[in-house]
Amino acid sequence: MDRREFLKGAAAAGLTACLPGEAQGADKGRRPNIVVFMADDLGYSDISSFGAEHIRTPSIDRLGQQGMQWNHFYSGAPNCSPSRGAMLTGRFPTRIGMYSYVPGSTPMHLRESELTTAEILRREGYDTAHVGKWHLCSDLVSGEFPVPSDHGFDHWFATENNARPSHHNPDNFVRNGEPTGKMEGYSCQIVADEAIAWLKEKQDRKNPFFLNVWFHEPHRKVAAPPDLVERHKGQRNPEYLACIENMDAATGRVLAKLDEMGMAENTFVLFTSDNGSYRKGSNDDFRGRKSFVWEGGTHVPAVMRWPGHIEPGSTCNVPAGVVDLLPTLCDITGAGQPSDRTIDGASMAPAFSGGEISRSTPLYWFFYRTDPACAIRMGDWSLAGYLDEKVPPGHSFRESHMEYLRRAKLDRFELYNLREDPGQKNNVADEHPRRLARMKEEMIAVHRDCVREGPNWYE
Repeated sequence: MDRREFLKGAAAAGLTACLPGEAQGADKGRRPNIVVFMADDLGYSDISSFGAEHIRTPSIDRLGQQGMQWNHFYSGAPNCSPSRGAMLTGRFPTRIGMYSYVPGSTPMHLRESELTTAEILRREGYDTAHVGKWHLCSDLVSGEFPVPSDHGFDHWFATENNARPSHHNPDNFVRNGEPTGKMEGYSCQIVADEAIAWLKEKQDRKNPFFLNVWFHEPHRKVAAPPDLVERHKGQRNPEYLACIENMDAATGRVLAKLDEMGMAENTFVLFTSDNGSYRKGSNDDFRGRKSFVWEGGTHVPAVMRWPGHIEPGSTCNVPAGVVDLLPTLCDITGAGQPSDRTIDGASMAPAFSGGEISRSTPLYWFFYRTDPACAIRMGDWSLAGYLDEKVPPGHSFRESHMEYLRRAKLDRFELYNLREDPGQKNNVADEHPRRLARMKEEMIAVHRDCVREGPNWYE
């Protein structure tokens, strides 16, 4: 593609014009491959290098040793579907209408009008594939909702939600629109098999690639090989611990294939989680767990590797999150970032070499079903916000919840210094009235903007 064709295509797509190789850290004519691993409900301290006492994760640990460990990395939301939508679009979940996890009886989905990283990179000549959990619509086969191929993935192998009936012998995978039936084995290894097969057989070696590897582990209902479970005999939830180790082994197999094929040196790799764990003891000493906007629900482990651009064995204490992935990948590949819509994330590339992330919008989380319902992070400071009325009854997202989202207002706030108080035990709002006022203004503004843009699924 020559310069004129690229600029014409970028304008038509609503992208900021940026030629390949003109981005932060991108080598001219040698755009990096991208592999994104995401666990499901993995807590901050569920990886051995992040403090797990009984879990062994040598593959993920090695990935961090070969690259960078992020100590202040965040999910897009405290539960599944919203976080995944934020990762793909660079936009806060409320803004794109992903207000909660997607149950089986809701019109909520990732709209085809949203622009994903896969779509952007495919226009740049990338081969694209998604393997593993999807959970951005409630049905992958009826044609009622957009599926991964409608969001830029050339090849996909996915489940609409969790592995069913468990991680062992799942029966709900769909490959490019066709149900596969029962698959023998454990979900993470099945997902790794598909990723490896695509790398080996389907990916054009001449093109760079973008590969999502989204595991189901350790979301309930857990299952793992008996030998791994036996190793944890006597521990609480041995199947939970064992399925994380099985996922680590699956991660290692994909990474080994990159090495074998000579691709690792030019591949950016991220491993992270979609939200905090539901399991007590898995979220370090953070307050809360999955489904809460406290740190325990959103503060997740993350490691990144990009040889030649990220120093091996480095650590990063700059706050960042999955919402930053789209602008980061646009930056390091030289792809155009969308200019026809709000992008809430910021490029993490400066932090790869010890710099700061230039962020115009604070990191923001919202989940209307729990208290507090909203949180933002600005530097070392976290603000928690409560809504002025109780949510209508019902666990799954429904029409009365949509009406509630439109009318509820943030009216009570708590302030925490995360550097001094990572467990969010001491509300210091009264001690810092100016900071409180400034952060309240920021929170209310971004929340109002997201709610205003977010679609009403029942109109």
